[in-house]
Amino acid sequence: MSSHRVSVIDLFSIGIGPSSSHTVGPMRASAAFVEKLGQLPAEVHVELRGSLAATGVGHGTDRAVLLGLVGYTPLTTDQSVEPVPGDPIPAKGTISGPDGTVDYELAFNPKPVAEHPNCLIFDAWDARGTRLASRTEYYSVGGGFIMDRAAMQEAAGEGASSGIAAATALAEAEEKHTDSQPDGLHSFNSSADLLAVCDRTGLTIAEVIAHNENITHGATVYTAHLDSVWSAMQECVKNGISTEGTLPGGLNVRRRAPRMYALLTSEQKRHNSEGLDAMEWVNLYALAVNEENAAHGRVVTAPTNGAAGIIPAVMHYCRDFTTDFSPERAREFLLTAGAIGAIIKTNASISGAEVGCQGEVGSASAMAAAGMCAILGGTPAQVENAAEIALEHNLGLTCDPVGGLVQVPCIERNAIGAVKAINAARLAKWGDGTNIVTLDDAIETMAATGRDMMTKYKETSVGGLAVQLGFPVSITEC
Repeated sequence: MSSHRVSVIDLFSIGIGPSSSHTVGPMRASAAFVEKLGQLPAEVHVELRGSLAATGVGHGTDRAVLLGLVGYTPLTTDQSVEPVPGDPIPAKGTISGPDGTVDYELAFNPKPVAEHPNCLIFDAWDARGTRLASRTEYYSVGGGFIMDRAAMQEAAGEGASSGIAAATALAEAEEKHTDSQPDGLHSFNSSADLLAVCDRTGLTIAEVIAHNENITHGATVYTAHLDSVWSAMQECVKNGISTEGTLPGGLNVRRRAPRMYALLTSEQKRHNSEGLDAMEWVNLYALAVNEENAAHGRVVTAPTNGAAGIIPAVMHYCRDFTTDFSPERAREFLLTAGAIGAIIKTNASISGAEVGCQGEVGSASAMAAAGMCAILGGTPAQVENAAEIALEHNLGLTCDPVGGLVQVPCIERNAIGAVKAINAARLAKWGDGTNIVTLDDAIETMAATGRDMMTKYKETSVGGLAVQLGFPVSITEC
């Protein structure tokens, strides 16, 4: 898809943890499957393939799939909905929800399909045993986005063998059908295109995106959405710093944000930006969000759940340690960050199962760096440079969650990614916007690195730290 067609409304969505691709996407896929059937089936068989099978239980994929079948959505599900997070879910059983009751059977097959490492295959029957659907495939392609088989085939065309190839092919196809686009949109598919638009129009990156969103959705709709996103981020931080206990999943990871908050407030370090004191608050904000995410709480997908803490942490830093952080500044931050996220999603991937954590934490860090640079008064060229610096220094980052949980090393990794983003924004602001390596170069390199990366380092929990710490998942390398 063309990057200007990836709306900030879709890129920043409010939902549940712990994973956009392994929780939010599968829940949406189940709901889409039932909607396509036109009726609630009596019995459903769901086969989880690839990474969804390898780390699905730790990510709550099984729970998400079942709840999505019976009418729950990421916006209407919380930790109290049964089965509650952490409860064992049998392979066969019955699930009930707002839309009714369904008999189900779950199967976990770690062998990935050719089209994408995150695949769900549905079969369904009515109450008389008549088959309603056979081997219907959906793919969770990162950030909560889903595609059915027809859309994936249309995107990939003949011979494409990955989600990256599919996205590239779809972008090329859409460029040939510009007559279907709303009139007046500023079209771009790369950061070079976006900078050219800024040069031609005299607009900032945020103003370019605001123009497109206004045409596509209307000013009232998109500004209300951005305001709700920023509000949800702040609420998530508040919940994270006020909730103690141990995270679900079996690793017995204790929440650190409440104790850290108590220590920081007792030492009266708030609003003290001397030295590295401000970084303590950045660490706190990131930990608070990702501990909420790991507990299956309400978070903003930004652009994924595994990296959900980075943009909120940097926005809170801007609120507390820069001047004039108004609601308008928050929108400018998110619009700018959204532009970078759209370009990355179009030309590479934001899925840890496809390109490793460089696609999640790397993308979020680049987006946050761009947003911060923009509200500090950076030019479009400086903003592009900030995103490039942040992404460049996350290249090659693997996705190796211990025990298949979005906890170790994911929670701390968000804190590190947020600090990188702040430093990248400041480095870029000191420069004049020129760079040897462009953001497009870094994105292309990330995609190539993801293709070359061994599967065991891409959200399967059979490589890296997951193995070193003795929590491997049995899966055949392919």
